[in-house]
Amino acid sequence: MTQPCRPTTRRPGVLRRSTVVATVPLAVAALIAAAGPSVARTTGASGVGDPYFPLLGNGGYHVRHYGLTLRYDPDSRHLDGTAVLTARATQDLTRFHLDLQGLDVTGLTVDAAPSAHTRDGQELVVTPRHPLSKGQKFRVTVSYQGTPEQITDPDGSPEGWVPTDDGAFVVGEPQGAMTWFPANNHPLDKASYDITVTVPEGHTAVSNGVLVGQDTTAGHSTFHWRQAEPMASYLATATVGKFEVEQYTTPDGIRVYNAVDPREAAATAPVLTQLPAVLEWGSGLFGPYPFRAAGAIVDRAPEVGYALETQTRPVYQRALRLTSLVHESAHQWFGDSVSVTTWKDIWLNEGFATYATWLYTEQHGGDSARRTFDALYAEPASDDLWTIPPGNPGSGAHIFADSVYSRGAMTLHALRERVGDPVFFRVLRAWATERRAGHGTTAQFIRLAERESGRNLGTLFRTWLYTEGKPAPLPHS
Repeated sequence: MTQPCRPTTRRPGVLRRSTVVATVPLAVAALIAAAGPSVARTTGASGVGDPYFPLLGNGGYHVRHYGLTLRYDPDSRHLDGTAVLTARATQDLTRFHLDLQGLDVTGLTVDAAPSAHTRDGQELVVTPRHPLSKGQKFRVTVSYQGTPEQITDPDGSPEGWVPTDDGAFVVGEPQGAMTWFPANNHPLDKASYDITVTVPEGHTAVSNGVLVGQDTTAGHSTFHWRQAEPMASYLATATVGKFEVEQYTTPDGIRVYNAVDPREAAATAPVLTQLPAVLEWGSGLFGPYPFRAAGAIVDRAPEVGYALETQTRPVYQRALRLTSLVHESAHQWFGDSVSVTTWKDIWLNEGFATYATWLYTEQHGGDSARRTFDALYAEPASDDLWTIPPGNPGSGAHIFADSVYSRGAMTLHALRERVGDPVFFRVLRAWATERRAGHGTTAQFIRLAERESGRNLGTLFRTWLYTEGKPAPLPHS
């Protein structure tokens, strides 16, 4: 069984789990719209209106940059942090929210002025000393400390700052980022990041992007990471452990940093050597790799049960297989660079990454995508592959359902057979390149497919994405 993105399923081959100028304002506009009636007032909304996770994200502002300075002790599991959020108000604000689960706030300023703050569940409610005007840039500094809390998602899987026997496995989809830093915690609000983590000497702290500084003094090591391209908060990591580290630059100039738990090194090495080739393959199919850094974090966290496509450097809870490497690498285009605007649309991440593994297998001497499709289609009509529509799985408990992955991929294959290979691969490439560093919705993907094919594809997408029950079989050519 291939390594899943979420808890394992029973089917072999099934995996779970400049444009910036053009796309970031769209996300900001969506944040303003999501705030609803609060836009007319001066209180930022406590959520962006996601139908499955209504309290994730916040209204009234857009974060442009996070500067996180952390210190973590694996023995005591104590975290000290300072978060500096550089933001812009999208409405007049006398009060706004941040998402922060647990942890004690020891100080908070807005533009260097101490500001009142209260806690309400996962909401950190901030009242700045001086009101903020629409369009105003401002800086929030939050000091905090404590033992990060692990979150159990609606599907029963763990996420957040998950302790391991030598550090922490840090994953955030869909909620976990708020367990270790205050955030506007929704994919709508993407930002750049500087993440600096200090850990005891002998440990390594691995995050996103490029390692811009490393220093060891007085028994502690500090690692400074910079993720320059926009990133959703759930894709941030600061995984800590005792790792074997490998660094190199690919012929395309991508800076690779791999961190592998020594206990997983022997099984991992043959797969990780293929990373440059997998990225080259993806670039040829989907357009240029969207980031300046790449790599992998291979930890030992058996209780987690899934890998995650943390931006530039996916995290794996154990030695990975090639299908998992391809899946998480494909997410760098589909999910990381092009992000969803609502968790309801997660098939745009998981269906696409799953289909990428089908394509890779097909193009490297394995089963054709049609044969993989047919094997899945043989599942009985009672299977949740057919009872949970991937375009609307119904709740947060089902966003990692097998249907989202497998039937999402089947939707893409149905599209491929309807429009033909030249058009289909043009659609995939256009989706990844035209929306690079931005966002996309299912409706926008359908419009793109109709634009490129010149066909009305509404029935196809309604049938495969939104209709309960087993669709009619695809014709064989």
